[in-house]
Amino acid sequence: MPSAPRTVSESGLYHVVARGNGKQLIFTDDADRDAFLTYLDRFAHADDIEVIAWCLMDNHVHLVVEDQAQRLGLAVGSLLGSYAKYFNQKTGHVGSVFQPRFFSEAIDTDDYLLATVRYVHINPSKAGICPASEYRWSSYRAYAEGSSDGICSTALVLDMLQGPKGFVELCAGGQPGDIGFEGVVKLSSNEALEVANRIVASFGCADASAVKALPPARRNEVIAALRGNSLTIKQIERLTGIGTGIIARVRARA
Repeated sequence: MPSAPRTVSESGLYHVVARGNGKQLIFTDDADRDAFLTYLDRFAHADDIEVIAWCLMDNHVHLVVEDQAQRLGLAVGSLLGSYAKYFNQKTGHVGSVFQPRFFSEAIDTDDYLLATVRYVHINPSKAGICPASEYRWSSYRAYAEGSSDGICSTALVLDMLQGPKGFVELCAGGQPGDIGFEGVVKLSSNEALEVANRIVASFGCADASAVKALPPARRNEVIAALRGNSLTIKQIERLTGIGTGIIARVRARA
């Protein structure tokens, strides 16, 4: 069955996620990460893609890019294909390194751009690795210092946030009124499932469907955690089987 065509962003801005096939690790060491960034810089320039933000995790990569020439598929395909060849030659791995189709979502509002940039940079913190400010493999430092890392362009977002201080406040979860940021990061169905599985496991549940059987107080703790990690009420209902009325009454837990 052919894949559905990608949504074209009116702004030219996209959130891109490339995941390891079967959730496999795509980086074994810092040399691999450096190699990926070299390919990212090469193919972004070759296809007139501007990198707005980036973050390399162990088994997936987040990018925010601007693609006015509508060459996103070619650029990302070349990037992932070249890195996969490098990775297989280095490690002896056989087969696909990345999932067959990378995720991309159009970013068509300023609020959603800021939400996405924040989400990309706080990935290490949400994963329990370290604070976003201490993570080496993202564009956080370039934003926080108002400088360039040689890969991404920070001017668009820093202008919206009135400089590096606004960016730091954004990632730290400052008040919406302080930094002009509102809204919730929208997760795809696959991302929602991955986040939900991680959260319910931390509460001792085998999967999201087990949440419904928990005592009400404990159930509501899990729902609050799910809502605090960007899952919508509909996504939580679909994954847990709990009614929307109950979910809506539970406040999100930061």
